[in-house]
Amino acid sequence: MATRPGYVDALERLFIVEKQPAWTPRLRSRARLRTADKWHLADPCLAVVALGASAETLKRDLNTAGLLFESAVIHDLRVLGAPLGIDVRHFRDSNGREIDAVLTLPDGRWAAVEVKLSGLQVAAGAASLAAAVNDVDLAAAGEPAFRLVVTGTGQTFALDDGAVTCPLPALRP
Repeated sequence: MATRPGYVDALERLFIVEKQPAWTPRLRSRARLRTADKWHLADPCLAVVALGASAETLKRDLNTAGLLFESAVIHDLRVLGAPLGIDVRHFRDSNGREIDAVLTLPDGRWAAVEVKLSGLQVAAGAASLAAAVNDVDLAAAGEPAFRLVVTGTGQTFALDDGAVTCPLPALRP
């Protein structure tokens, strides 16, 4: 009988799921880092088909739609970042703070990305991102090159705190 890790390994070899490893900078706080990998479907449309979901059912289940959207954003960040050697990781600590995507470059620079389904959630996303970045030992890791809130809707603009927001279709090389 196959075990769960065996199934996950098989799905990864078949390019159905992709691992998103944890980013582990040193912290200022005593919060413990969560170092478990996150898993995303290589193509979130697979989940939509497997669930038999329609646009209407996803509108009624925004939590599921948000998870699928996050997988789509992570996928696009990987594709766009690959030519630059960008690695896409995530950050979570025991205080409940998280960064959906930490983009790391080979030279040590990094950026923090929060994913929100709606453009109406930009303020909440930026606040969550700022709180998580404040937990990072910036003396050791350096300041993030940028902070970005990616949404499914909305405009591209700079926020008062210096973060930028843009809808997923605006991400380009």
